Amino acid sequence: MTRLAGKHAFVTGGRQGIGRGIVVAFVSEGAAVTTCGRGPRPDDLPETVAWHTLDVTDAAAVAQVVQPMDILVNNAGVQVEKTVAESTDADWEAVIGPNCRGVFNMCRAFIPVMKRGSIINIGSISGQVADPSMALYNASKAFVHGLTRSIAVDHGPRIRCNAICPGWINTGMLEAGFDLAKDPGAARNDAIARHPVGRFGEPEDIAAMAIWLASDEAAFASGQLFTLDGGMTAASPLNPGLF
Repeated sequence: MTRLAGKHAFVTGGRQGIGRGIVVAFVSEGAAVTTCGRGPRPDDLPETVAWHTLDVTDAAAVAQVVQPMDILVNNAGVQVEKTVAESTDADWEAVIGPNCRGVFNMCRAFIPVMKRGSIINIGSISGQVADPSMALYNASKAFVHGLTRSIAVDHGPRIRCNAICPGWINTGMLEAGFDLAKDPGAARNDAIARHPVGRFGEPEDIAAMAIWLASDEAAFASGQLFTLDGGMTAASPLNPGLF
């Protein structure tokens, strides 16, 4: 299918995980894709994808890569596993920098050059319900959700802006979360049991929603938070196996 044929997309954090999944999916749907990351171009990135070595927290650096786009996906993000009391100033900069300032920098720079388009911010269920020992990450994603609504209200109808709120997706961030547990294996099994669909998500699951939001099929969708968590947050904390 080529639902994005003729469209130009910029995806931040396309080196791996959800970002890479979105990059590959957009290419398969006919989009011309540019992506970025803090390091050098990955060897396995599709040849047709343009690459920028970019720190999205640096507004001046972001300004250097701005060009007209039809689609902007703000995916780059960082996770630190600490409570508020444990968090340092360095932790604040590490998380709030890319997760909040980075998303803001990209939106502020690209909105003026987007004639009509779709901005897709990668939020999280962690911005709606708090994961333990993830204080700064939880707060940063709540910021992304609020910014998403503001952009939709202030810049429509020229620009649609939505957020995808993933649940537990098979990426490095998921593994880092389980590493906090006393028994990571038991924690993983318990987590899977809390998903009505019976599995964790994959980057491709998030990419499928991103394709729809980027396409003309989603022309009436704006200012929304789309939760993709396999039904986890829909469930009661009671164990259904006991009833």
